[in-house]
Amino acid sequence: MSFVSRNLVGLLRQRHLTVCHPSKLLQTSIASYADKPVDKAAVIEQKLDVSDSCKKRLREICTDKNFLRITVEGGGCSGFQYKFDLDTKRNEDDLEFGEEKAKVVIDTVSLEYCAGAMVDYHEELIRSGFRIISNPLAEQGCSCGASFALKMD
Repeated sequence: MSFVSRNLVGLLRQRHLTVCHPSKLLQTSIASYADKPVDKAAVIEQKLDVSDSCKKRLREICTDKNFLRITVEGGGCSGFQYKFDLDTKRNEDDLEFGEEKAKVVIDTVSLEYCAGAMVDYHEELIRSGFRIISNPLAEQGCSCGASFALKMD
């Protein structure tokens, strides 16, 4: 299954409740894709860079085995959106980036949407927060940087 097809299936799977009565064929193909294990070895070669400002902020706020979890979900202004949470629970398909006291964790499916990007912490007068910058797989995004569209190669 091609990268674009997997992304489309992933988006449809995430928006399952908003799709009005999809055909039996589509439901079957989504279900069969969801049940297949992800080849973690192939995904490990992909990476996520963590900026110094992100590591510094994580060292300040992460205590008691907390880490920053990044997930990519369907939605937002441009089709996909980044979600940032502090978490303590690891899942089987999680990959870890950063350093011991400043960990960033992302699942293998979400990494396929932002492999090669950088996680950054940005501060301004009106807001501060984590963000993804330089995503080589994103074609465009909204002005706040929370959502993006995939490049269609």
